[in-house]
Amino acid sequence: MRKILCIILIATFAFIIDAQAQSNTDTTKQVVAKKNWYESVSIRGYSQIRYNRLMETNSLLGCESCDRSWGDGGGVFIRRMRIIFFGKLNDHVSFYVQPDLASNAGTGNLHFAQLRDAYFDVSVDKKGEFRFRIGQSKVPYGFMNLQSSQNRLPLDRDDALNSAVSNERDLGLFFYWAPQKTRKLFSSLVADGLKGSGDYGVFGFGAYNGQTANKADGNKDLHYVTSITYPFQIGNQIIEPGVQAYTGRYVVTKDQQSAGVKTTWNANYDDQRIAAHLVLYPKPFGITAEYTVGKGPEFNTVSDSIETQDLQGGYIMLSYLQKFGKHVLIPFSRIQYYDGGKKHERDARSYKVNEIESGFEWQFTPNFELVATYVVSSRRYEDFAKQTNHQKGRLLRLQAQVNF
Repeated sequence: MRKILCIILIATFAFIIDAQAQSNTDTTKQVVAKKNWYESVSIRGYSQIRYNRLMETNSLLGCESCDRSWGDGGGVFIRRMRIIFFGKLNDHVSFYVQPDLASNAGTGNLHFAQLRDAYFDVSVDKKGEFRFRIGQSKVPYGFMNLQSSQNRLPLDRDDALNSAVSNERDLGLFFYWAPQKTRKLFSSLVADGLKGSGDYGVFGFGAYNGQTANKADGNKDLHYVTSITYPFQIGNQIIEPGVQAYTGRYVVTKDQQSAGVKTTWNANYDDQRIAAHLVLYPKPFGITAEYTVGKGPEFNTVSDSIETQDLQGGYIMLSYLQKFGKHVLIPFSRIQYYDGGKKHERDARSYKVNEIESGFEWQFTPNFELVATYVVSSRRYEDFAKQTNHQKGRLLRLQAQVNF
């Protein structure tokens, strides 16, 4: 009898072990089962609605490359309506596509759809420490240029750094390297609400067309850019220094020229800059500073011509992050200066900007935030049609943003 019971127990135990092993094998098969590509796609986005006419003292004051709803003709304005499609197809390939459904063509008609980003990241290793970015993406020049408009404190980027790359993007091939630990830090600086710029590597290098996003190359000369940035932690504080530089030949195309303006024989101009930034992330007090020097095309009112001229400018911004329950309040103040041309505008318009703005960002929930800033601005911007144009003024700007 005991022998029979022992045989039954042994047989039962063997059956259980075999069943468990089979279950583990089936589970493993489910875990390692290959996903279809569409199961790796995620969607997110945001929308910004602005009004810039409160307490306005000069309706002629504007900023074409900042916000076209400044001044005359401005009203309630959808600044951005972005939907982002992104995903990781496997250990080596990911993609990112971002159209804007509220682009302004500058014709008085609003809300045109236009492509902002469309690129693939191809990683040499599974950790993604060495990767190539192919397509239309941000050019790694400047801290605030790389910072998403969804996360940025001021409503517009500064004139000096942003005059390098309108819309911050171009078609090209870029290489980025950063160790996995630093990549996680780059990601956390955005995810934790510290206003990081995103992951563009500790070291970056690339070649791109040079005429900016959604525009054909104007010549056979590519632009080349390189960047080095390294965030590090000291106690509770995180500090990030960085330098960037680029060189190329920019073409002032026919549609950018006024009738009668003089150019070089082929309208090609040297376009070279170097910049540096230093960021103390707001924990709770923050400082962001950038400065750039270089040369590029700029309109000369004396000769009625577009010439290669020196440029310089930058900004410093102070901020303070406070949390009240689920609410986040970040007051900030920025002072900026720029003296140089804006190659993307009519006749490579000549600028001299002195501006200070103070305001706050109030995050009611992760899905909704309100920004209010008071701007005191002095802007001289001149081209062939407006050769004496110095505007000064003050205004209160409001923006509501929804994140989804």
